[in-house]
Amino acid sequence: MNVEVLADGEALAERAVEFIVDAAARAIDERGQFVWAVSGGSTPRRMLQLLSERRDLDWSRTHLFQVDERVAPDGHADRNATMLDVELLTDEFREHNQPAGIWLMPDMARGEDLEFATRLYEEQMDEVTGTPVVFDLIQLGMGSDGHTASLIPDDPILDVDDRDVAMSEEYQGRIRMSLTWPVLDRAKELLWVIGGESKRPAVQLFLDNDPRIPATLPTQARATVLLDEAANPA
Repeated sequence: MNVEVLADGEALAERAVEFIVDAAARAIDERGQFVWAVSGGSTPRRMLQLLSERRDLDWSRTHLFQVDERVAPDGHADRNATMLDVELLTDEFREHNQPAGIWLMPDMARGEDLEFATRLYEEQMDEVTGTPVVFDLIQLGMGSDGHTASLIPDDPILDVDDRDVAMSEEYQGRIRMSLTWPVLDRAKELLWVIGGESKRPAVQLFLDNDPRIPATLPTQARATVLLDEAANPA
């Protein structure tokens, strides 16, 4: 993997945006579209704010998916889609861009069949990428316990290898929908964006390819890891 250490959270966000814009340009030049997925959590917030201001990413040829989502009502602060709506899909963004597709994981808090919801999202990914689903880029983060996406330590979702989307058990008060590790594994590129001192022990395990943490499940052969100085264990 390629590891870059940035001075602080602002530099981390700026570098992540540059990486995404460059990846989009390559994919659009090669295949006519860019298909990527974005993670939730607090670290990508500034990245999304900066990305919303860029005018050199051709959103008309870009499909954006979610890596994971919490089972929470539409518009709830716990939903990653809410952060996307507030930080990326602003009125100004929509004024200047017409994305090919913004594929949000469904609001699953109104009694919907969770199995049906996962199948629906799989069908939407198939519609855009074909089968098997291969993303041009998946942006990932990491929790202090070494989880990525909603691939939680000791959760049965870690054993799912025949589905592209699955549900986790309850974690920090919410059941979650997540891309499974085989989908992460198939991505043409992985971009890890990791910030904060609390992540440092998990980052060390990750860099050591320690199998005890879920973040090491997908191959890192096509991965770029961006760390801020606080998360750097060196």
